[in-house]
Amino acid sequence: MNISDFHGSATALSVESNGRALTSATTHGVGRSTPLRVDAQRNLEHVLRAAREVFGELGYGAPMEDVARRARVGVGTVYRRFPSKDVLVRRIAEEETARLTEQARTALGQEEEPWQALSRFLRTSVASGAGRLLPPQVLRVGSTAEEAAEAAAEEARVPHQRQAAEAAGAPGLRVVGAARSAAEDEPSDDAGAGALLEVVGRLVHRAREAGELRTDVTVADVLLVIATAAPALPDPAQQAAASTRLLDILLEGLRSRTV
Repeated sequence: MNISDFHGSATALSVESNGRALTSATTHGVGRSTPLRVDAQRNLEHVLRAAREVFGELGYGAPMEDVARRARVGVGTVYRRFPSKDVLVRRIAEEETARLTEQARTALGQEEEPWQALSRFLRTSVASGAGRLLPPQVLRVGSTAEEAAEAAAEEARVPHQRQAAEAAGAPGLRVVGAARSAAEDEPSDDAGAGALLEVVGRLVHRAREAGELRTDVTVADVLLVIATAAPALPDPAQQAAASTRLLDILLEGLRSRTV
């Protein structure tokens, strides 16, 4: 009886121990995988932050090695998250375009005075540094603000028809910089740029209709102000002071002479 009890207890102990061992191994396995996911997310955030800084300082021509060095990760880690530099550039450009669009919508919705709305958008955008990361396709010349917004929206709706028209020699807006690649013509980019140009076009139209903005100022001019008034200086205090001073001068240049 005692021997039987002993064997039963030993068997139960063995099963229980094995159960604990399995549970421990399973838990330990999960424990190992969870930090890996956290580390991967942390690395992604480091890479994106570094990319914004590097591209903001050196432009989108900066090499991926510079991004990896700033993020303090191996360049292989960057390429695991972004298989090519174009993919990373597009990610940063899309995020900054979306941020500018949201800033423009906020100014449009919260400021009743047209000039105050436009001025608030410019000051907020310049302070955020997003202007240094504007994608080239939103910097256009040779059109009015309304035409720029409408053209960008049309690009988002019918990219294939637009490409056919351009191939046939139809006139259109000229992109500042190099010719656009096939990747840059994807609808997601066009839609993001179109949304930004549309809402900034509304800010420009309101200020112009109120007689507070020069009649020749376009959406492209406003975006160029954002890009120009955000210098990348090594000292944050100097950068903030320079941005504020430069933007004050540029704002005066945008205002109607009758105001």
